[in-house]
Parts: sequence; structure tokens; C-alpha cells
Amino acid sequence: MDRRLFGAALLALAVAVPARAGQPCEERPLAAHEVVLSMDLAQRTVQALEASGAQVALVSRAGQDVSRYRLRYSHMGIAVRDHPKGRWTVVHALNDCGSAVSGLYDEGMGNFFLTDLYRHETQLVIPGPALQEKLAKLAGTRTPVRLHEPKYNMLSYVYSTRYQNSNQWVLETLAAAAAPPGQVETRLEAQKWLRSIGFQPPTVEVPAAVRLGARMFRANVAFDDHPYERRMAGQIDTVSTDAVVRMVRMVDPQARTMTID
Repeated sequence: MDRRLFGAALLALAVAVPARAGQPCEERPLAAHEVVLSMDLAQRTVQALEASGAQVALVSRAGQDVSRYRLRYSHMGIAVRDHPKGRWTVVHALNDCGSAVSGLYDEGMGNFFLTDLYRHETQLVIPGPALQEKLAKLAGTRTPVRLHEPKYNMLSYVYSTRYQNSNQWVLETLAAAAAPPGQVETRLEAQKWLRSIGFQPPTVEVPAAVRLGARMFRANVAFDDHPYERRMAGQIDTVSTDAVVRMVRMVDPQARTMTID
């Protein structure tokens, strides 16, 4: 993987002020026991990946409580093994401290989990060999960077390019890898291809009162990209980690999942 391709978009993540997908930043250092738990989870995740023989995988973390939406994990990245060093690097899009902006980050497994986790548990999705190879090749191109939209919306609509949430970047990058060569180079092309295979994410139910409060008090939440009728009915078709897993299962029967807890 040519990590230089992501260099311009990356920032160092400090323990005292962690960048978190869809969460406001707090000036609070992690407690010693939180650091120990996070690093232990990172180590066990790497061990599981090494034992699997994978070169590329999807890794999810529980950065916040999303159980009200019938979800368990809030954020996903693409983990790639660096062959010469045997190091696992996670590439993911992160919302900058509760703002309406995100950036692409490229960091080790330890940093990926070194944040204020709601639950010290992860889900791994290991694609079959063919999709792994395609993802590894894609990582060496400019396509993953082109597919990133810095205008962030935690609940962005799956078929709009106005905003993007962190998991949507993973979904569209996977679409670029899984589609026929050269067919997906832009977000619009990724979404066109997803429609062509009949992809529809699990719907998230968001009541009107919650929508209003979120829109008024959170810069990283918007609903104006969603179809009006669906939005008014509280039917939010956004991209969760579950949505990405659903897409992988549609296109890759060899993919498998595992939980590290």
C-alpha cells in the first residue's frame, strides 16, 4: 500500500484530544486503564488478522452507543497489511471533533482503538482472496482519495454525494474494488454501481424530535440530502457498519466475519 497517497489528508492523533467519527472532541486524556484496554484490543485484533492469513480486512469499533438504532458498531476502517514490515495500517475517514468536516487518516491498529470506546470489542470482516487482492491494488491508486468527500454528515443519505459519513467512504471504496475495472472512479459512479446490484442499507429509524434536536445542536448531522417522504417518516437510509457488511455479503460469498471481545 502506498501510504504517501493519503499523506496530505492525515493528521497525528493525540491521546489527549482524540479525533472521533461522529463525536465531539473533549479535552480529556484517556485514563490509564482505558489505554490498557484499547491497546489489548488492538493486539488481539492484529493476532486474529495474522492467524486468518488476510492481507486486507474491514475493522469496526464501538466508539459510541448506537444500540437505540439496533446497531452495535459505530465506525469502520479498511485494514491493510504492510508486507515488508508486517504492520497493519487502518485507513478511515474521521469527523473532525463534531464539526461538519472529515479527513482521511492512515494509522496503526493501536491508534485506531486508542479513543474513548463505548465497548472494547471489534468486528472483523475478512473478504475472500479475490476481493482482498482488488482492495490491495485499489489502495495503490488515487481512487480512495477521490472517493472521499470532506463535507461530513453522520447520517448522510446512501445515494447522495452532498455529504459523506465515515462508513459511506468504506462502502464506496469497496464498490470501486468490486466493480469491473475502470467502472468506478467517482462517488457518483460508485453509487450508480451500488444501485445496479440492488444494494439498500438497513433503514435507521430516527423520530422527528430526535431529528430536530440533532439538526439544531450538532454541526455533523443533516437530513437535507434524504428524500423528503422518507425523511418525514423517520426512515433514514444511511450507511452504518451493518450496511457495509450487507454489501460485502452481496458481492463476496467467501467473506467471513469474526468478533474480538
